[in-house]
This record gives sequence, C-alpha cells and structure tokens, in this order.
Amino acid sequence: MNSKTDLILLTALAFMAVGCGTKEPTNPFDAVVAQDGSGDYRSVQEAIDAAPDSLTSPYLIFVKNGAYEEQVVIPESKPFLHLIGQDKEQTIIHLKLNVGGRPENLEEDYWKYSVHNPESVNFELEGAVVVVKAPHFYTENISYINDYGVMAQNGPQALAMKSHADCAAFNNCIFRSFQDTWMTTTKDHERHYVNNCWIEGAVDYLYGGGDVLVENSTFYNVRSGSVIVAPCHTESRFGYVIRDCIVDGNEQASDGKQLLGRPWHNSPKAQFVNTEMRIPVAAEGWTDMGTAPGLFAEYGSRDAGGNSVDLSARKTEYSYTHEGKKKSGSSRTSITQDEADQLVYANMIPGEDGWDPRAIMNRLPAPESINVSDNGVNWTPVQDARGYIVLDGDEVAGFSTDNSCRLMHAPRGEVTVKAINAYGAIGA
Repeated sequence: MNSKTDLILLTALAFMAVGCGTKEPTNPFDAVVAQDGSGDYRSVQEAIDAAPDSLTSPYLIFVKNGAYEEQVVIPESKPFLHLIGQDKEQTIIHLKLNVGGRPENLEEDYWKYSVHNPESVNFELEGAVVVVKAPHFYTENISYINDYGVMAQNGPQALAMKSHADCAAFNNCIFRSFQDTWMTTTKDHERHYVNNCWIEGAVDYLYGGGDVLVENSTFYNVRSGSVIVAPCHTESRFGYVIRDCIVDGNEQASDGKQLLGRPWHNSPKAQFVNTEMRIPVAAEGWTDMGTAPGLFAEYGSRDAGGNSVDLSARKTEYSYTHEGKKKSGSSRTSITQDEADQLVYANMIPGEDGWDPRAIMNRLPAPESINVSDNGVNWTPVQDARGYIVLDGDEVAGFSTDNSCRLMHAPRGEVTVKAINAYGAIGA
C-alpha cells in the first residue's frame, strides 16, 4: 500500500470506531475492541489499561467477534468495567496456561504452559485467563476459555476465570476448562450473580467462596466422576446457591458417577434448588475433601424425565484429616420449601447497597420499523436506549446514539439494529 491508501483506510476505520460513518462521536460505548483495527484497541487488555481509574459509574467496553489470545487482568483500581461481547460463540478470550508445579520429568506436557516454568511464555503470569480484582464488574456475550484444560482434558489446575471481587455479574457467557474452571471470591460478604451461562469442566470447576447465586445456567461435565463445586465458606449467609439450573454432560459423564460437590475448606455451603439433572448423578451426590460442609443440600431435584430425584442415599457423614488428625462432621441432604423460598435474588444479591445486576442485564426490545435506503438506516427509537449497534449480517456496521445511521457502504447482508441499555447490555 502507498501512504495515500493507508490514510484512506485509517480514516475509514476511525469513522467505524466512533459511529456510523460520521465524524461525530456517536458511539454509546466508551471503547471498542476489534482485532481487525476497526475499533479503538486491538486487544481487550489494551482497552482495560486505557480505562480511567476509580470510576463510580459503568465504563462500557464493546468487544467485536474474534478470538483474543491474551490474559486479561482487571486491577483493583478499575471498578465498574462492563465488558460486552458481540456474540458469546464468536467473541472469545482464551489462553493456554496452567499452574502446575515443576515435575520430575520436565518433558511433561503441562510444564510447557505452566506459570511456574521460567522457560514458559506464561512464566509469572496470573494463574487464570481472566482475573477480576475490581468490584462492580459486569460481562455478557463472551466465551472465557482456558485452552490447556479444554485441549488436554486433564489437570493440573487451569482457570478460565478468577473473580475475586464484590458485585461481579455474568450474563450469557461461556466458561470452559477441565480442572478448576472458575474460582469465585474467598470473602464471605462478597456477592456474585450468574445468569444464563455455560460452565464446563470436570474437577471442582466452580470453587471458592462468597454468596454466589447461579440461575438458569448449565453445568456441563466432561468426564466420568466429575465434581461440580468445591466451596470454602466460613460465615457466609448463603454460600453457593444453584437455582433453576441444568446438570448435563458428554457421553463419558453419563455413567451415573457424577458428584455435585465436595467441601474444600472451613464450613462450606452449597444448595441446589430446582435442578434438572439431565445426566444421572451418583446416589451419594457428594464426597469428602478437606473439611465437613456447613450445608450440602438439595430441593426440587429432578431427572431428565421430570421425576423427583431420590435423595435417600445422599451422603450425610463426612470425614477428613486436619493437622494430622482424623475428623468428621455431618450435613443434612435436603432443605424445606420455606428454606428454598429464601434462597432467591431479593434476599441474596441487593444487600445494603442495593446492587441490582438484573437491571444491568435487562434486554431492551428490538427496534421497530427499520428502513434501509442506499447507505442510510433509520428506525423507531427504543425507550431508555443509550444507543444502538447496527449489524450488516454478522459484521458491525456502526454505532449510533440516535435512531439513524449512515453506513460506510451499501449493506451486503441483512441489516439488524439492537438497542443498548444504560449499562451496555445488548437488546433483542
């Protein structure tokens, strides 16, 4: 290319970044990430690094479709970051790493990707693909994948997500690895809300602490004898609550040996409420680990046919070793309807500060009366929309803060317009 051509290309890309082919900043997002250079940044971490510190209101980062091979760390200094993907199947943040210790045989495959290996490109990286350290983090429509876990289908620990912060919310996302896919906060008072997500793994693949409410999500097991949760709570009010979710898995995981969880540390709590078990879970349901649970219980569990699951053989007695001494403890296996009715969003999530992630996730309706004429697009405004994203097929054609858009070229595919709410969530 000559310099004149380069200038024309860069100018066109700049127009795409700010809005629908205009010179005015008509983008409802604060930053756009795109691998092809059509956004403000080519990597997710670059956008995060450029975000202001000490925010008190949402900073919206839109990530276009692409496979972003990088580690993403959100430092404590950057609260209120909202990471919005274009499409959860096509917007992927991934990396191949693990936290395995030095083996006697340095030819072990995992060692090449260990953060503890001085010869590895991952040396001294944080031990997860994505690490959230700041409160009020929100994300939707993104796949978070640890390539080591998915490709090896084996240990050691290979986190896709580590969310060590209060008020963390996740909507319509995918989390994939094998061992320890997702570690939540270890502070009892911190809250997570997870909705409509896919969480995949085999060994303790949701573990940690905090009051964590997971709703309308699928836990996907990828081997025989998988263990879903391994919580550690001390004085948590609720612990892990898995509500209106699905337990599913591949053919290997369909042999009736799957387990709901095991107690990691302290006095952990995990309660499965109205769970649909599409693959059979072992009769005992739970197993031993490092302590006795404060409460491991179920309510309303049903099989793939809608029949109530028999809890009569569920594990009630636990044994473990602490400081060289064998100890034991017990837990009941079920809760009452009244108790289950308390394990709901209104009781678990808002807290004294009124945090309301459901409001963040609220999908605005689809714009009506979309008209396309040559390069111009207009539509009926959507109430409460912060702005709009305009798609030409699967390609982002532009953004707008009003109800019209001038595209860079005539549409090549079907034009779609989606409203964006005040928090960056993409509507119908």
